[in-house]
This record gives sequence, structure tokens and C-alpha cells, in this order.
Amino acid sequence: MRIVTWNVNSIRARMPRVIEFLERVSPDIVCLQETKVVDELFPEGQLAELGYNVAFHGQKTYNGVAILSKAPIEDVHLGFGDAEFDQEARVIAATIGDVMVLNLYVVNGKEVGHEKFLYKLAWMDCLADYVDEHFPRAEKVVVTGDFNVTFDERDMYDPVKWEGKIHCSEPERAAMAKLTDLGLHDALRHFTDEPGIYTWWDFRTRGFQGDRGLRIDHFLVSQPMLDVTKAVTVDLEARGGEKPSDHAPVVLEFE
Repeated sequence: MRIVTWNVNSIRARMPRVIEFLERVSPDIVCLQETKVVDELFPEGQLAELGYNVAFHGQKTYNGVAILSKAPIEDVHLGFGDAEFDQEARVIAATIGDVMVLNLYVVNGKEVGHEKFLYKLAWMDCLADYVDEHFPRAEKVVVTGDFNVTFDERDMYDPVKWEGKIHCSEPERAAMAKLTDLGLHDALRHFTDEPGIYTWWDFRTRGFQGDRGLRIDHFLVSQPMLDVTKAVTVDLEARGGEKPSDHAPVVLEFE
């Protein structure tokens, strides 16, 4: 089985690429971020024609998350249940079979020291508390999405240039460590220590063409989920071609 995380950077603008990917890869579960559409306009019908049940949490122009699944989607929850951090559509959780899925679009933070950066750190603290309370690590848990944070210099095309910058700062990585300290594992690093595996490339600098990217889209999984995980790969084909997202899908294969 395959579960995918993908920041699509507007589901309606990217729908031809989404359909192309779903038909080519046929994933069982797909977690989308930055859908950028109100719920009333989410392309539920088109996805249903491809065999997917959908759950979504959207808003106009910005943010937005969704879960697609060939199997029934149960126990859907939107947000953290915290008014301070639920003003934007960034969090959706559901259970699919025996897998508990939490799909996230983490706050960008703009730049280190900015008020949005401080908000990002507070948001991530709330995330850690939410995971600790609602996602027992003795179960098959998948916490995934666009985290807007790298783990270490292996995730950066130019560690010197990016050192201490947004997505790569120590406070952000400390916030990520709160999640791994709960017993969640960076699934990709279970299979490889190879540097230079990226999931996002800047449009403005033609980063994809020069392989200048960052790895900021992750699968954090509990031990029972890691035990059945067979591979984690980045689908570079979906990042190339006409009118792609600036992110590539990440694919986790499991029993």
C-alpha cells in the first residue's frame, strides 16, 4: 500500500497534475496541503470518479488540507481544538483502517525572529501536545505533511547558505525534536542517510533545474507503523513537466 504527502500549491490550478499522478501511482491514501480552496469548491466529484473518498478543510486563497483514500475515512477531526491556532485551515486528522493519519501544513514563519516565526514555534508546541494527547504511539500513527522545517544539513542543498535561516534554524529543529521525542520516527532516514534528497525547490530561482532544494515534507511515524514500512521515496516526475507544484510528492510504501 502507498500513502502520499504532497503540497499541491492549489488543488484547482494543479488538478491535471494531480489526476496524472493518481492514475500513474495509484496511491491508497493521499495527504494534500495548500489546497487553497473553500470547501464548497473542492473538486470532490473528480476525485470520486478516480475511486477516492475525500475529507477536506479549506479556506479561500491560502492554506487548506485534505485526505484522499480508497478505503473509508473515519473519525475526521479538523484543527487542534484550540482557538488560538485554528483560525487557519492547517490540520486534518482521520483514521483509515488501522492507521491514524494526521495531515499538516505547518506555519511557514517568514524569517527567523519575525512575529510569524514566533507564532510558528508556538503552533508547533501545540502540535506536539496534540499528538501526545490524541495519537497513541502504540498504534500505527502517521504524522505527515509540509512541515516547513529541515532536520539537518543533509536536507539542505547549501548548508552554509541556509544555516540559521528559516526552515533550518535551531529553534525550528528543536520544535521538531519534540515530536520525535514522543516516539515518532523520520521514516525516510530509517532507509537512507544519503544527503541531497529534497522535496521543495524554489520557483523563483529555478531551483529544481539546478537541484537546489530542501527536504521539508516528512513522514513521522510510530514504531508499529515503521515496522510495516517498506520504502520512502520522492516522486520527482511529478515535480517536473508543465505547471507543477513547487513541492514533489513523497511516497511511503507499507504492508
